[in-house]
Amino acid sequence: MKLPLLILTVLGGTLLGATPPRPNTLFFFVDDWGRYASCYAEEGGPSLNDIVKTPHFDRIGREGVIFENAFVPVSSCGPCRASLATGRYFWTCGSGAFLNGKASDWTAHENPFTSMKKFPDLLRESGYLARKQVKTITFNESKPTPVEKGMPRVDYQRYGLYVSEATDDAERAKRIEATLNHPRYEMRRVVKAAQSVAKPFFFIYGTINVHRPYTADSGEKLWGIDPDSLKGRIPKFLPDVEDVRRDFADYLGEVQAADAMLGVMLDELEKAGQLDNTLVILSGDNGIPGIPRGKTNCYDLSVRAPMMARLPSTIPGGRRVNDFVSVMDVGPTLLDLAGLPVPADMNGRSFLKQLTSDQEGWIDETRDWVVVGRELHFHTARDGNLPYPMRAIRTRDHLYIHNFKPDRWPNGAPYNLNDKSTADDYEKLEDAPYRDLDASLTKSWLIDNRAATDAKDAIEMTLGKRPPEELYAIQDDPDSLTNLAGQPAAEAKLKELRDRLDEIMLKTSDPRLTDAFDRLPYIGDPAKLSTEARKAGKKAK
Repeated sequence: MKLPLLILTVLGGTLLGATPPRPNTLFFFVDDWGRYASCYAEEGGPSLNDIVKTPHFDRIGREGVIFENAFVPVSSCGPCRASLATGRYFWTCGSGAFLNGKASDWTAHENPFTSMKKFPDLLRESGYLARKQVKTITFNESKPTPVEKGMPRVDYQRYGLYVSEATDDAERAKRIEATLNHPRYEMRRVVKAAQSVAKPFFFIYGTINVHRPYTADSGEKLWGIDPDSLKGRIPKFLPDVEDVRRDFADYLGEVQAADAMLGVMLDELEKAGQLDNTLVILSGDNGIPGIPRGKTNCYDLSVRAPMMARLPSTIPGGRRVNDFVSVMDVGPTLLDLAGLPVPADMNGRSFLKQLTSDQEGWIDETRDWVVVGRELHFHTARDGNLPYPMRAIRTRDHLYIHNFKPDRWPNGAPYNLNDKSTADDYEKLEDAPYRDLDASLTKSWLIDNRAATDAKDAIEMTLGKRPPEELYAIQDDPDSLTNLAGQPAAEAKLKELRDRLDEIMLKTSDPRLTDAFDRLPYIGDPAKLSTEARKAGKKAK
């Protein structure tokens, strides 16, 4: 696929002249970063985006393009990253379809993930220097270059956990600097390595500080985010109480830490004179963790993602685009931008047209839907190590969810419900109830107060068993509070979306159609589950 005329022109060449140089790419991919940035603040009412301060994220959006309707294909880090790497729906990715899917479980089976083309490998094979740091995706990195010998390496530190240990202001300043030095030096290393071999670079940096655990109240102590400022901004299916607000404040603090990390990387690119020749693209792999209906679900809090991109020579700035895009589409887009063919077996769709257009709002009004889903997140969350299978289709007006096994617990069974020590201790998640929900202050508050009406209602709505089908009028009901499935007035829309979702599953040979995800090699051998897991399974109510 050839580069469009716009790109051929603006990157410094002409159709009649020499082939212009290809841009670098910095893909800043944040673990557990949902749609939170101050550039997403809403005019119509209060939101958490009114509180969070993200000047570097905002800069990318302000000088580039902000996608209003970006989504992850699955709200779980492992399968989302497999989908990103391959440009395919997660359910086609073999061992990559589950969090911590084990290749060893596939020894007697053909594992499609091992032979699938990963888009960074295609970039590398075409002449890019391809690198990754921290938690990213599967591909083969380019070999070290001579210039890298002797360049300093620093340890990665998780901002809140590390900086919170400081005993005074001086130590805090040193710890902040140490934390920011990792992205700073790694960006410097990639730039120098690429220059030394005269290649453009592809660099994916995956900070994990937004992933739990957090230091309690670090959002307020390190970032000045007052939990009381979040009153009236908490999702309506949760009690708006102090511990829940504290939890959200800590999360927003870690989002601001990720923003600071991006800031030092942009500084390095500017110092090297490479910022304007580098596509900077930002996104996350799933929604907020430890919050019911967040990570591991198919509701907007879980699957709606941030997405911004900047490349001044190619991307007209100051635009907001409504067209639906998926994290799964990033690979096809970067291949398209590099002038490389997009493999026919990729399900993702390039959004290069949306990047290069000078329009905003709707550019392609037919691009108004995405399909998302999930299977297994935390092993041993349910009896027999079974998944909780969901597929969903999100359009501009509706969210339709198919819960294939409504008799199973969606966020894990309520094992050990009376053990108060596990709900907010991340290290004890394997012993906790509702294991698909990360340990958190919110989870602890709900379980400790589960006899009270507000907590009981929230648990029932978010952690309790669900009906086979859910349908929400998302524009009028953004928190998905009123299920329209079963209402006569919604019957036609329900059938339309069910049929569209079924068509995608059939077209892509989704293993869920035959319940293959409930068997080897996907779930592993239940006979090999740990003694503790089998005991826990017997305690489920």
